[in-house]
Amino acid sequence: MFPTALFSLVLALVAVVILFKAVRMVPQGYEWTVERFGRYTHTMSPGLHFLIPIVYGVGRKVNMMEQVLDVPGQEVITKDNAAVRVDGVVFFQVLDAAKAAYEVAILEVAMIALVQTNIRTVIGSMDLDESLSQREVINAKLLSVVDHATNPWGVKVNRIEIRDIQPPRDLLDAMARQMKAEREKRAQILEAEGSRQSEILRAEGEKQATVLEAEGRKEAAFRDAEARERQAEAEAKATRMVSEAIAQGDVQAINYFIAQKYVEAFKELATSPNQKLVLMPMEASGVIGSIAGVAELAREAFARQEEKKPTRAVPPRVGG
Repeated sequence: MFPTALFSLVLALVAVVILFKAVRMVPQGYEWTVERFGRYTHTMSPGLHFLIPIVYGVGRKVNMMEQVLDVPGQEVITKDNAAVRVDGVVFFQVLDAAKAAYEVAILEVAMIALVQTNIRTVIGSMDLDESLSQREVINAKLLSVVDHATNPWGVKVNRIEIRDIQPPRDLLDAMARQMKAEREKRAQILEAEGSRQSEILRAEGEKQATVLEAEGRKEAAFRDAEARERQAEAEAKATRMVSEAIAQGDVQAINYFIAQKYVEAFKELATSPNQKLVLMPMEASGVIGSIAGVAELAREAFARQEEKKPTRAVPPRVGG
């Protein structure tokens, strides 16, 4: 009785093991390789699969999703003999599970070694300033070389990014001093340019002001000359009218003309800025006497003109 139960239990355990070995479920994002007596036969994609136990077995379980691989930092000598510490990161994806499983022993270790070697090659061919300022160029060169080298392994390298480039401390201090000097130089240049531009604008403004002032003086002088010309024309016209009036025998015209000039002269003398007080004798009879004397002179001039005129002959009268 007891041996029969034990035998039944062993058979049940064997059946469970065989069932477990026969039925395989591959998760999404992975591919499993199948081996027959240790030799690769095919690859199982995600889903449910059945295998013959003992004859077939699962070889490698390969991750087919994009993966991130950290590249440890290392000392690299640049072209100008500057030691820098460089680290990075690699984004890759397995496209062929069989090649990734059987063409290389440890894929991650092989990729890290390959990337580190190419980092030393690329940065060693560049100066320090180029390596610090041209990371995109470094990334592109590394991606081209590493992707081509990992192609036989069934791996696609999508991106390689240089994460950090650290120069030595003394070199960082020298670069900081250089950057400070450059910024001070740029600041001085900009300040000088600003001063120069300010002086130019000030000179332009003074020039324009001088030109406008000269034009204003020119216009004012022209206006004054025109006003004097008009005044001279008016005086000449007034003098001519007075002369014509005198020639026609109107003595009051010259009296008015002389009195007006006399009053204007006295007004200008009274309003002179250099005179605070003006005292002078003024008698109306003296002014009238002067005007009367001038009038007598005018009458004599009229008499001479009358004498010079030719007399017309009187025609004889005819009687009856």
